[in-house]
Amino acid sequence: MGVPLVCHGHSRPVVDVSYSPITPDGFFLISASKDSVPMLRNGETGDWIGTFEGHKGAVWSCSLDKHAMRAASASADFTAKIWNALTGNELHSFEHKHIVRACAFSQDTHRLLTGGMEKILRIFDMNRPDAPPKEVGTPPGSIRTVEWLHSDNTILSSCTDTGDIRLWDIRNDKIVQTLETKFPVTSAEVSQDGRYITTADGSSVKFWDANNFGLVKSYEMPCNVESASLEPKNGNTFIAGGEDMWVHRFDFHTGEEIGCNKGHHGPVHCVRYAPGGDSYTSGSEDGTVRIWEVNTVNHEEKESNNLSGHVKLVAEEVVRKAESLRITEKATEAAK
Repeated sequence: MGVPLVCHGHSRPVVDVSYSPITPDGFFLISASKDSVPMLRNGETGDWIGTFEGHKGAVWSCSLDKHAMRAASASADFTAKIWNALTGNELHSFEHKHIVRACAFSQDTHRLLTGGMEKILRIFDMNRPDAPPKEVGTPPGSIRTVEWLHSDNTILSSCTDTGDIRLWDIRNDKIVQTLETKFPVTSAEVSQDGRYITTADGSSVKFWDANNFGLVKSYEMPCNVESASLEPKNGNTFIAGGEDMWVHRFDFHTGEEIGCNKGHHGPVHCVRYAPGGDSYTSGSEDGTVRIWEVNTVNHEEKESNNLSGHVKLVAEEVVRKAESLRITEKATEAAK
């Protein structure tokens, strides 16, 4: 299959990628890396927009709200931070007592869910950031992934050292379902239409009904996989990446492999489909983010228009642009 847009800038492994929904100004991509600086890019072209500076440890997880106005990041420096995605400024830092491995904005954007080595799920109120967080349930181990579903009434989480996905009703703090897996779940994704939960554990990719929690499909992959993502528009294909350094593409209905993207020089830690389904992104141990176009074959590797990965985003005319959610920069100032 095609050769990707290669997005440089990170100096250490890329461990998480996340897209915004499609906004009036397009869609955006954020990446988390062990180099401590999340990066924001144009989701279609891969062009660098800005770098969020402030963490003092590896960043394990990142998220954009549905308007692409705010970003969130979870870090080994015992904090989860909220950022203004227009200016790059830090809006708030939520202190934890141990490494934070996962974060996710609620669908209504008013809350942030975090989890990590403390084995505690916390929900922070974005409208009252200084208020104590709500703590939910008692996960059996260190938290690896978190997601929202069911109109923000349910959250899911997986652990780094035990199998299964646990779903919690945040209205009564009770587990409503446990999705059983043989190995720890390293990736969990709720489909864009809310129908499926996609998980990766060991060498298996599973699809669960998000409403009745039944196992819909389970496929064995060519190797151990760290991440999987379902095509969001029609749900007919899915991608998976892992230890063999390739990004595999499969038919959702049959499990047949229909494509394989080669180019990374280290294990693939994260994959996600773009919100329109026309491309998908992978992040790797090799420190690069790669954007692959669906059904497009190229012969030369493209380089996205990246500026220095360690410069803070400088936005032009933020107030005027905020109404249209437009993100801009001053290239001359960013290059300093």
